Amino acid sequence: MIEILEPGPFATVQDLGRPGRAAIGVGVSGAADRRSLRLANRLVGNPEGAAAVETTAGGLRLRAERDLLVAVTGAASPLEVGGRAEPVNTVLRLPAGGELRLGPPVRGLRGYVAVRGGIDVPPVLGSRATDVLSGLGPPPIAAGTRLPIGPPPAAFPLVEQAPVRREPDGELWLRVVLGPRASWFTEEAHRALLAEPFAVSSEIDRVGMRLDGPALPRARADELPSEGVVLGSLQVPPSGRPTLFLADHPVTGGYPVIAVLLAADVDRAAQARPGQRVRFRAVRG
Repeated sequence: MIEILEPGPFATVQDLGRPGRAAIGVGVSGAADRRSLRLANRLVGNPEGAAAVETTAGGLRLRAERDLLVAVTGAASPLEVGGRAEPVNTVLRLPAGGELRLGPPVRGLRGYVAVRGGIDVPPVLGSRATDVLSGLGPPPIAAGTRLPIGPPPAAFPLVEQAPVRREPDGELWLRVVLGPRASWFTEEAHRALLAEPFAVSSEIDRVGMRLDGPALPRARADELPSEGVVLGSLQVPPSGRPTLFLADHPVTGGYPVIAVLLAADVDRAAQARPGQRVRFRAVRG
């Protein structure tokens, strides 16, 4: 069992979500940065899809009720275990009664704290993930929350530390496939999407992020019937300001989608911070 002493600005339990249920109105949800969740689990010897704690902007403080192996990945944040500074992306021992503290990140936004054995809250529709849009899964983590730990897996961790490529400072380049409604937009909109920078606004959560920048004007004035949307969709409402859908996005939408991010770049986008500039590069699907 671990006890959450301080959750930081926002923390939830996340795994790899609930795939394959969009037809009944249930989104995938799961970790916003799946690559970092998978890495944290591999480091402690868990299956890649085991549940862990996802933090937003750091600030997490937790206490172990027994000896544990933990790993912290994702955003580059100052980390203390038992009052001692430790690196992220490595296997750490957290003794019984010891505290783990995660400070505000110097780069990135979301961190992942994996515990050997995984967070063992009851699954809902096959997943332990918190979906903030639908309300499925456990509630967001609060101070005083106690999270059970599952039995340790048979396999032992194989490495002590993982080298992780650091994102370059400055603008974040993201790859997109144009469509499915690219024809709903003018050539000016296409040029602006691929030539101009956008800034991550303060309107950002697990559902998505609104981007500030040039408007993306439509070539058609009629309305689009509601249709399915996927992770990484760039949906454009009448204001022309695009919204990038993240882990807890709705399964349908009524505004046209001008482009969709590659899956690997959705993980990178989930680490973008308010005010950070992003650019888009078109690739073939």
